[in-house]
Amino acid sequence: MIHPLILIAVFLVSAVLGYFIIRTVPSLLHTPLMSGMNALSGVTIVGAIVATGVAFLAGDGLLAQLAGGLAIVLAAVNVFGGFGVTHRMLKMFDKKKK
Repeated sequence: MIHPLILIAVFLVSAVLGYFIIRTVPSLLHTPLMSGMNALSGVTIVGAIVATGVAFLAGDGLLAQLAGGLAIVLAAVNVFGGFGVTHRMLKMFDKKKK
């Protein structure tokens, strides 16, 4: 079993690293990168479902199951919101019909 402090350290390092990487992306590249990130968010949903299922089967308690359920919902909102924003931004480049 992995020690919880290691998991927290990995989370904090990845959050700080992600912040600095995203901060350096120019706005011109935002839409193509966001489309790619939607695919990664789909992987996040699968991971959250698996983790929640393992927590449920192992009987790890209600808090672990609620945290997993919340992770599934937030990842789904991220995916659908990202696709909505990407679609809306790409519509700006459609030729207008007369």
